[in-house]
Amino acid sequence: MPGRFAQRSTALTLCTVAAVLGASALPAPVPASALARRPAHHHTDDGGAPTAAARAAAPQPDEAAVIGQEHARAHAQRRQAVAGTGGYPQSRRTASLNSLRASQRKANARFTAAAYGRFTEYFPSPDFGVHAALLPTGKVLLFSFERVEVDPTKETGPTDRIGRTNAGRAYLWDPSRGTGPRAFKNVEPPTVLMPDGTYAPRPAPFFCAGHAFLPNGMVGVFGGNTGGKGGSGAKLSFVFDPWTETWFRNKDMSVGRWYPSVVTGADGRQIIMSGQSERGTGTPTPVVERFPALRRPVPWLSYDIPVDLDVERLRSDAPFRNDYPHLFSLRDGMIYGLGRDADQQWVFDPVKETRKDLPRRPADFRGYGSAVPLPAGFRGPDSVLVLGGDPRDPHTYKLSRGRWTTEAPRAFGRTQDDTLILPDATLLTVNGALDTRDYGHGPFNPRADLKYRQIELRDIKGRWRLGPAQRLPRGYHSNALVLPDGRIMITGDELQQIANDPDIKDGMDGSIELYEPAYLHRGARPALDRVPTGTLGYGKAFEVSSSTAAKVKRAVLLAPTTVTHAVNTSQRHLELPITAVRGKAVTLRTPPGAADAPPGHYMLFLLDGKGIPSTAKWVKLGPR
Repeated sequence: MPGRFAQRSTALTLCTVAAVLGASALPAPVPASALARRPAHHHTDDGGAPTAAARAAAPQPDEAAVIGQEHARAHAQRRQAVAGTGGYPQSRRTASLNSLRASQRKANARFTAAAYGRFTEYFPSPDFGVHAALLPTGKVLLFSFERVEVDPTKETGPTDRIGRTNAGRAYLWDPSRGTGPRAFKNVEPPTVLMPDGTYAPRPAPFFCAGHAFLPNGMVGVFGGNTGGKGGSGAKLSFVFDPWTETWFRNKDMSVGRWYPSVVTGADGRQIIMSGQSERGTGTPTPVVERFPALRRPVPWLSYDIPVDLDVERLRSDAPFRNDYPHLFSLRDGMIYGLGRDADQQWVFDPVKETRKDLPRRPADFRGYGSAVPLPAGFRGPDSVLVLGGDPRDPHTYKLSRGRWTTEAPRAFGRTQDDTLILPDATLLTVNGALDTRDYGHGPFNPRADLKYRQIELRDIKGRWRLGPAQRLPRGYHSNALVLPDGRIMITGDELQQIANDPDIKDGMDGSIELYEPAYLHRGARPALDRVPTGTLGYGKAFEVSSSTAAKVKRAVLLAPTTVTHAVNTSQRHLELPITAVRGKAVTLRTPPGAADAPPGHYMLFLLDGKGIPSTAKWVKLGPR
């Protein structure tokens, strides 16, 4: 039934219908003068004829008639890749990757795994990983865009493209299936007809959208790129269902959003802010929206599939001057919006729909740097640490109880960094650059200073230290997340990935690197054998089984990550009280309420006295 949750068979049918429908609202007509300023759909030679790369990118009519338009388009993209490698040949990519491998080995020889952890596997991926989300199935959702260049000294993505080449793509990586091609599955986004003047069907261009988890484990994805005007906001609204591994479309938002932020509140609904509007780059929208609307039910169960649901506009606005603000739902139930500009720090009441000022942050403008809600024991977080975003400033800044303080600095300033909360409550920073597309030797120069490849580690006392170097420098569009086995997955940065692609002609043009924190090199891990199924209520006792129960000293809930552009709104770390240990049974207590831990899926780790975590199992919090 439209506007409500459908059972799976009905929902699948509705999704099929919705997938072929275009966006519901059209932008105002674009003047001819504005069209003249847009980049052409295909690059041309000086005489105006299409280049060899452009001709290669066009599907051949006979081929399309035999294998279909979309399949022919994929073939054309492979031909374009071959045609476009002249300026940056395979030999250069191979030499670069070999150099990175050698320098990593040399740099990391002085770091012991038991003290600093170690980097292990590095392997190809079929996606750039501009967006990454750890699903409650243990698989990782990756999505980005179809590349339009294979030369890393040029813009890879179809930001300004109008029509078919402005398309998205998505894959699942299943770590249980290893690291080869068979471990990846294509989960192509729904086909849409974008309101760009061409209405050409293509997989939804939802790259540079915002996203967060719903209580039933699905990922809400909002926005994307309509194309042209330096990149313009799409009104798209989707959910990805990890249980059926299927995309579903919902009603369009009221405004276009490119580079928005999304956070899940204590009631399980998602708050959407900022992003460049449908009018193009330089027009961030102040409109705040909520999904689903209050008159619609929150999707609690795995078979509650949001289909054709709408958003609603909140009374308050969020006039961020710059996109992708950091959003956090803290233990007081408020939504904290920490803008990139020092004077744009706000707290929003999602119930009263009001906005209040927070004090000015002591640092000036922060670009794409990370922010983390700091662990606070059994209760939800009540403070946030802001890091990175300014290569001239190594300091970190803490917001707590409405006040800012300057905290211990890292070794050096960096932007495009990703900071994660680990199961033992320490912090890990990976990735980084001097600036957008600049790794220390100028923009769109793939060479990078070694220092930006070094990780940094923060202990529970707040002290930072440098650690080993990752294989690939990763700056803009880099991402990282904690896997259930405690390892760290690192991906992203399409420029570096194509600059170091071992075979630019195949379909694996992304890459993933794995890091094992030090806690995985300090002895045997405790066991977590069984956890309750179903939903755990708040403030309730529950029992888990461990064959090493006598060694268990801590129990931790770690929220899964969904991240893009160094914006990770879902991170959360809570310590659960251990109230009894009897034989193999360990009795724990859930957090007090939804403001401490918003409803949804969490990884449960058991830790021993040395801080070594078990492999996690998934539990679900929510009203019963």
